Amino acid sequence: MTGSIMKKQRGVSLTGLMVFSVILIIALLFGFKLFKPYSEYFALQKIFKILAAKPELKTGTRRDVMTTWASYATIEGITSISGDDLEITKDGNSVTVSAAYQSRIPLFKNYTLLIDFNPTSTGP
Repeated sequence: MTGSIMKKQRGVSLTGLMVFSVILIIALLFGFKLFKPYSEYFALQKIFKILAAKPELKTGTRRDVMTTWASYATIEGITSISGDDLEITKDGNSVTVSAAYQSRIPLFKNYTLLIDFNPTSTGP
C-alpha cells in the first residue's frame, strides 16, 4: 500500500455541540426556577424539626409555637406559608409540626409547574 491511510476522526461535531448546549441550558433554567421552592421546603423541614425539639414548646401552647415560628420564618425568609398554615399536634410530650402547600413555578408563556410540598418535623 502506497499512500496514506485515512484515520477516522473523533470528537464532537458542531451539531452535537449545539444539541448538548441546548439541553444543558434547558436543564439549568429548570434548576434555577426550582431552586427557591426546594430551598424553602428544606428550610421549613429544618425549622419544624427545631420547633418539635424545643423543650419549652412541648409543654407550651399553640401561641408559643406560633411566636417561635414567626421568628424563624423571618430569619429564613419563608414566604410560601404563614403561621395559619401550620398544623401542630401534640401527643403526650411530643410535638409534631407540619404543613401542606403548593408552589406554582412559571416556566414559559402559559405553562406552569405545580409542586405539592408536605414538610413535617417527623420527616427524613
